[in-house]
Amino acid sequence: MPPKRGRPPKVAKAAERNEEEGKSKKKRVNKKSENEIEIEEPVKKKQKLPESTNHDQDVNVNNSSTEKEKNQNSKEKNGAKKNEKVKAKITDKAPQANDKSQTSTNKAETNLDDIDYECHKENADGEKANFKICSWNVAGIRAVIKKKGIEYLVKEDADIIALQETKCNLKDIPNEAKLKGYHRYFVDSKKAGYCGLALYSKKEPIKVSNGLKNPEFDIEGRLITAEFDTFYLINVYVPNAGQKLKTLPKRLEWNQAFKKHVQELDKKKPVIICGDMNVAHHEIDLKNPKTNTKNAGFTKEERDDMTDFLESGFVDSFRLLYPDKTDAYTFWAYFNNARAKNVGWRLDYYLVSERMKNKICDIVNRDKVYGSDHCPVIFYGKL
Repeated sequence: MPPKRGRPPKVAKAAERNEEEGKSKKKRVNKKSENEIEIEEPVKKKQKLPESTNHDQDVNVNNSSTEKEKNQNSKEKNGAKKNEKVKAKITDKAPQANDKSQTSTNKAETNLDDIDYECHKENADGEKANFKICSWNVAGIRAVIKKKGIEYLVKEDADIIALQETKCNLKDIPNEAKLKGYHRYFVDSKKAGYCGLALYSKKEPIKVSNGLKNPEFDIEGRLITAEFDTFYLINVYVPNAGQKLKTLPKRLEWNQAFKKHVQELDKKKPVIICGDMNVAHHEIDLKNPKTNTKNAGFTKEERDDMTDFLESGFVDSFRLLYPDKTDAYTFWAYFNNARAKNVGWRLDYYLVSERMKNKICDIVNRDKVYGSDHCPVIFYGKL
């Protein structure tokens, strides 16, 4: 905070001004306290002004006006400096649930013709992809429909589409979201406009179930499990640790229940997990790791839980293929023009059973698809 200034001194009388002209005009600084300094300005030399019938009044008025302008300019400069300091302190932060203080600057229009929808890579066994999965946190299915979201999904033409944060009650699902050619499954939250998932599959699953069979967690609509012939597909939106980490204990409890659920499935068939995991696992997975160690999504507890999960027999598909790739993010905060600057986080994953890793051909972050604060992530594999 800039030092406080004292009131400007009154203009000296003519005799006093003449006497003051021969004296030193150095500023006197009086220390009032440890954090407050008062600066007395020297008496200024009388300005030569055009003749007037009330010369003394002219001087006083002009000096008063000048001092007011100076004070106003000083306040504006100090305010500008303060704003610059505030801006300098803004760093990318983890997504906070229901944070309405952010102002959107993200681009909303997607050029669908600029996207290459094909896979040009082979898996570790030299096989080409025959299966595509699209996972996307849409941050509101009704909102993304207005931003070419459905047109994009049609063009992507994935075998399975997994959407998170649909934020829509089942009875209010728009007709546009009922994609033709797909078997459709939706789960919502008991709290309107919160969480919610959608799963689309060209091939009808053997079985589809919702939640973890845990009443405390399942009211929020965070999990869909679909069984297919050779694998399980899980669409998940993991709880956020919240502002000031107020829901971190709940998040860690969820992690353990989710791990148990997946391990039981993995004993029967390989598992593909896709969705928003709400954690950047390593420093390489976000732009500013040093300033986010105490923010949701990058706490030691959350990262350790991800490490523990992977060590239980699962692989982070993207890092398997691109272990050293930097600036590869899937989420950008809505403030400070973060997406244009690519100040982001990698929060969206494909975690697969260890025995499936050679089936993966490529993982692509569609960072040129707009309409949400997350981008779609594409899985190509030979299944």
